[in-house]
Amino acid sequence: MAKKNARNTRSKIVNAAWKLFYEQGYEDTTVEEIIEVSHTSKGSFYHYFDGKDALLGTLSSLFDEKYEELSLKLDPKSDAMEKLLFLNRELFAMIENSVSVELLARLLSTQLVTNGEKHLLDRNRTYYKLLRRIIGEGMETGQLNTRSSVSEMVKIYAMSERALMYDWCLCGGEYSLRQYSASVLPSFLSSFLPPGV
Repeated sequence: MAKKNARNTRSKIVNAAWKLFYEQGYEDTTVEEIIEVSHTSKGSFYHYFDGKDALLGTLSSLFDEKYEELSLKLDPKSDAMEKLLFLNRELFAMIENSVSVELLARLLSTQLVTNGEKHLLDRNRTYYKLLRRIIGEGMETGQLNTRSSVSEMVKIYAMSERALMYDWCLCGGEYSLRQYSASVLPSFLSSFLPPGV
């Protein structure tokens, strides 16, 4: 029970922080505001985070919460490619509606220069577990080719998504991330399909 309460407290802080970052910008958000909006305490905040900068690495946690929610909405009748495209469409819609270009760019840049943990590459994330499951099932049922390993296909998929997010940030969010991805991701992933499909 204590572990669940701790996870809930941390989650409240993370969700409040990203809500505020989106609404008023990272620079204009204070730790005190995050504590107030999350209905937690200063002690709880500093138990989980050294300061506001430490929250930049939590965007992957926010994404994973979304993936947990989406995993329950996956249509079992959909094929593997449809499931992958559904996850991408829903996550990118969330990014467009609740994560500013500036914040996403900050996260991506911190992952490039950090000597510590690279949260986006953590293979224990819900994201990677879900991708491995979908791709593995797709390979077993013949919906996806078996020329590459599950790990290699997961890497290609994740790399494609990061490339799309990076380009969106580079272009200052001048186009719809979700719509652009819907038009190009199927081509990126065409090598996943069995020959003749």
